[in-house]
Formats: sequence, C-alpha cells, structure tokens
Amino acid sequence: MNHKQIKILLVEDNPADVRLATEALKEAKVANELTVASDGFEAINILKKIGKDENAFCPEIILLDLNLPKNSGFDVLTELKSNTVLKSIPVVILTTSKAEEDIAKSYSLSANCFITKPIDLNEFLEVFKTIEEFWLNIVSLPESNVAAK
Repeated sequence: MNHKQIKILLVEDNPADVRLATEALKEAKVANELTVASDGFEAINILKKIGKDENAFCPEIILLDLNLPKNSGFDVLTELKSNTVLKSIPVVILTTSKAEEDIAKSYSLSANCFITKPIDLNEFLEVFKTIEEFWLNIVSLPESNVAAK
C-alpha cells in the first residue's frame, strides 16, 4: 500500500462520476490530494500555472475524461503533452467512449493509457483499485514534474 500522498487532477464534468472517483479513492485507501476540474478550460488553467506560480497545484497523475465542455479532453491532452514542463505528467484517459478512433487518437496524443468507465458501481470501484495499484504502487513517478523544465 502506498503511504505517500499523491496529487491527482481529475478532469471530469459529471458530478456523479466525481463522487464515484472520490469514494473509490477513499475505499482504496489512497492518500491523495485531489483537485477536480469540471471542464477542459479549467483543467488547462490549472496546468498553465505550473512553473509560473510556486504555490500551483502540480499533479503527479491526471485522470482525464474526453467528453468535456469548453475544451475537450483531446484539447487538454494536446496542451499538456506539447508543454515541456507538463508533458511528463502521466495521463490516464477515463471516459465512457469505446470508439476505436478515440482510443487511437488518445495514444497518438501521448496518453499513457485508455480506460473505458464501467457503468456498474462495483466495476467502477475495481477500475480505481487497479489504477491505484498500478500507477501509485507499481510505477515509479517523478518526484516533481516541475523539475523537468
């Protein structure tokens, strides 16, 4: 079990999915600082502060929905991966889409993985436990993504 607190940016416009994600993180006992952006524009604004504001929230992992108001998840991913300060932050696409073109486009824009959100609550919780196990316990993440600039 990971005891280090991890900073997570959840980019999700559906309040029910935000609640599910929050509950899943609690149930998995993930020590986290969770920031939620409810649209793509808000996510980009949060990320643009990194490297410019020493108090800016700097996530160690981003959970990104594709179907967002204002700026799509693809817009956020493009902005993130084209920025030398931000591009090393792992991005997990977490969306309802199963479309092959969305999967291919996500990976072509350098997403780290693509997960289709399950509808069933228990399956949703299982997905978050798997994310927690892999990304927070198995994978080594950089201490600070800002140091990469």
